[in-house]
Amino acid sequence: MKAAFVAALAAVVLSHSADVGAAEIKVLHGGAFTQLVEAVVPEFQRQTGHKVTTQRETVGALQKRIEGGEAFDLAILTPAAVDDLAKKGKITAGSRVNLVQVGVGVVVKEGAPRPDVSTVDAFKRALVAAKSVAYIDPQAGGSSGIYVAGLLEKLGIANEVKPKAVLIHGGAVAEHVAKGEAELGIHQISEILPVKGITLVGALPKEIQNYTIYAAGIAANSANVDVVKALIKAFGDAKAVAAMKQKGMEPAGS
Repeated sequence: MKAAFVAALAAVVLSHSADVGAAEIKVLHGGAFTQLVEAVVPEFQRQTGHKVTTQRETVGALQKRIEGGEAFDLAILTPAAVDDLAKKGKITAGSRVNLVQVGVGVVVKEGAPRPDVSTVDAFKRALVAAKSVAYIDPQAGGSSGIYVAGLLEKLGIANEVKPKAVLIHGGAVAEHVAKGEAELGIHQISEILPVKGITLVGALPKEIQNYTIYAAGIAANSANVDVVKALIKAFGDAKAVAAMKQKGMEPAGS
């Protein structure tokens, strides 16, 4: 009986000791970074014992939430957003680390004709010819939506495309294309690839391609800075780099 009690007590002590070193951190990240989060975070949790809670939103929406006082430990946003929040005292100055860059691509429903988007002129013709074009609502703060809206103006086809635009307020544009809600979609490639029922036609021509960089920034009041730094490091290790290339991303600056 005494031996059984001692064994049970030892088990409790060991369990408590393991829990003492475990932390829970909250990560806020832009939508196009989701695929790398899903590739890296589960393994990080298994190896370290730490718990990582993640929330996905547009960069603009997350910036507003952080400015409004939402608690977090790590934010993965655009470099400009990270720097702006650092100036406002929400993110630790000097903590920014550029992680990945993501290009923009064109998507159609699986089985639908694939328009030519290999040149700027061909891309313009494809948009003008399409019955409907989906992209992130610029007002929602999504990086690709803001870029696409400006690109339409730059290419001189805004007046032709806007009346048939299907503006997406959240989630992947490709999902709406797969459901038949739009004939053609324009979104970040890392958000297109995981969606079923669609075909990635191709990336935007290099002359008009836009790469969004996603950067990490540590919350100014995080109580688990060492854990956050370890997670940031995991996002840049060899396994993560292999995963990002499979998922339509590249290491930042490459």
